[in-house]
Amino acid sequence: ASIMALPVPFAPVHLLFINLLTDSLPAIALGLEPGSKDVMKEKPRPMNESILTKDFLIKIGTEGLSIAVTTMIAFMIGYHGSNELLGMTMAFATLCSARLFHGFNCKSDRPVVFTRKVVNNKWLIGAFVLGIVLITGVVMIPGLHNVFKVQTLTLGQLFIVYGLAAANIPIIQIMKGIRMALRKSR
Repeated sequence: ASIMALPVPFAPVHLLFINLLTDSLPAIALGLEPGSKDVMKEKPRPMNESILTKDFLIKIGTEGLSIAVTTMIAFMIGYHGSNELLGMTMAFATLCSARLFHGFNCKSDRPVVFTRKVVNNKWLIGAFVLGIVLITGVVMIPGLHNVFKVQTLTLGQLFIVYGLAAANIPIIQIMKGIRMALRKSR
């Protein structure tokens, strides 16, 4: 937003809510992910290798870029016509929702979202549902608008938010498939 000379897309309360909502329950739920039988077939990483490998940093960067792009698209859709508050609200709701959806992408380094493994963690599903209910409540209940510096979204705007947030699932799953194919070809 700064590079494009646009208004700041988030208020401080947005950042706090995003961190509280998306860094707690989904993270705990991912910690309760059922174990994989294939884990013992994987080679251990070398003892002197850093956790932050080049491949890992590229993964974080590309997945973060995907979420950032959809968030900025939401901001631009809302901001169209200089409606700064609507742009902020749509960006905030999209980023929250995208990070909740991203919890499913974080289940594995392999593409698993379009398999049965996507529903094998009831805690992650519960965290996702609770998170979606909370963010929807924040942007749809007028009594919360002053606290969260948002405005009410129309149903169409809410579906745009959810659609942009959910778009990260196939994008990131395709990126995972490409990374797997590239690793196998090495």
